[in-house]
This record gives sequence, structure tokens and C-alpha cells, in this order.
Amino acid sequence: MAEITASLVKELRERTGAGMMECKKALTENNGDIDASAEWLRKTGQVKADKKAGRVAAEGRIAVAQAAGKAVLVEVNSETDFVAKDDNFIAFANAVAKAALESGAADAEALKAVKLASGETVEEARAAVIQKVGENVQVRRLVRFESSNNLAAYVHTNHRIGVLVEVKGGDADFARGVAMHITALNPPHNKAADVPADFVAKEKEIELAKMSDKDKQKPAEILEKIISGKIAKIVNEVTLYGQSYALNQDQTVEAAAKAAGADVLRFQRLEVGEGIEKVKEDYAAEVAKAMQV
Repeated sequence: MAEITASLVKELRERTGAGMMECKKALTENNGDIDASAEWLRKTGQVKADKKAGRVAAEGRIAVAQAAGKAVLVEVNSETDFVAKDDNFIAFANAVAKAALESGAADAEALKAVKLASGETVEEARAAVIQKVGENVQVRRLVRFESSNNLAAYVHTNHRIGVLVEVKGGDADFARGVAMHITALNPPHNKAADVPADFVAKEKEIELAKMSDKDKQKPAEILEKIISGKIAKIVNEVTLYGQSYALNQDQTVEAAAKAAGADVLRFQRLEVGEGIEKVKEDYAAEVAKAMQV
């Protein structure tokens, strides 16, 4: 029998997200073999899905589905990046996105009762995936666009960021280019008119406070021009139209849109785990405690 060390338990815990005692038992049952132990944890499904529901799931992937005139993004979460790359998890996320597109579900809550191609509801399939992967799995968010305008749905190669864009005019290539730009630069707003007035007022207050006493003594019209120039730069930084276009740094997105005969009407960007407070675990202490049992 191979020695079940604390480092082995820790490695299996980090790889699978299973509890320490589950990992210790799995390693004992599989003579210390990490791969076999990970598979054993999945097959045995020792912890029920409802017991996993309270565990933080801040990893995962963004799944996308698109058809004529409509597109969806779905965020499906797991506890670890390891499970986010699992074939069972990926198949579930893709199936959920397809069902979301076809069903017309408006949000993640409505999506629970939607049936997948397998005949299971999304909620039933989620519970089954939890049993397979041994982690809490959640369908967290759903974004849907429907329009007769150009729609672009783009998911980054790491599957952690997805973007939907609606563009009037232009073509599919331009719409996709804008979606890629938003993925990389993450602008909070679309155009200058979309920036909240209180944000602008606050920035003016800050810029004025930063000015020297000498500058503050300048004529009101000169002072206003200086402040306005600074604010314009800040607004450009926080708007899609004001940013330098990622696919052509020599022009802004606004200039690129004008050249393409297009107008970006709206966009939505999802990034896995944003807004979720991750729990920092003391693996060393947890392993030590588990090894003493």
C-alpha cells in the first residue's frame, strides 16, 4: 500500500475540488494513484448535489449559441478550473446554451425548467453533472439578443469571456471585430451620451482639486477648456466609441464604425466569476486536520 501523504491529499483536493476526507479515502482506495482517485471520486458521487450547493463556484466557462436574428451567452460555473475543462461540464454548458437559444428563456431562473435534447430539464442535468464531476455547478447568467440588425456573438479562446453586440449597418465582420475589441478592452459604456452625469461631475471635481492654485486663478473660460479637455479624455477611456479600435489602433471605434457605415447600438460582456467573492482556503491547515483523522 502506497503511503498517503499530505501532499498527495492536497494535490487531489486542488485538482478535483473534493473535500479533504473524500480525497484521503479516494487515495486509500486507489493505492495513492492520483488519476485513478480523481476518477473514483467522480464515479462514486459520495457527496450529494444539494450538499455542494453552498460551495462557491467562481470558475467555469461562457457558452454561446446563435441563429438567424438571435444569440445567447450563458455563464455556467464550477468550483475549479480543472472541472471547467472537463468534457462532461463542457457538454452540459453547450447543451444549456443551445436550449436557451431555442427556448426563448429570458434569464437563468427560467432556464431551469427548459428541457435539453436529452429530455432532462436543465436543473435535472445540472444535478447529474454535479454527481459526475464532484463539484457545485451553477447556471448563473443568461444574456439574450434578438434583432434584425447584425448580431455578433464572440467567446474568447479561454472560454472565460463572451460578448454579444448589436450593430446597425456595416457587416458581420465589423460586428465581430467590435465584439473582439470589447472582449479585450472591456469598455463600461457605449458612447459619451451613455456615461452617467454623476460620474462626469465627480471627475470634474477631482480634476479641479488636482490643479494648482495658480491654474485655478485663470479666467473661467480658460479653466473650463482645460477641465473639459481632461474630462473628454477620461470619457474616451470609458466608452467603446472613444477607445482606440483594437483591430486598427490608428482610429477610434467611432471612426471605424463611421467608415464601415455602422452604428453600435448595444453590447453585453460576461466574464466568468465577476462579482463572486472567492473564498481563500487554507489548504495546509485543512490537509493537516484531515491527516489526523
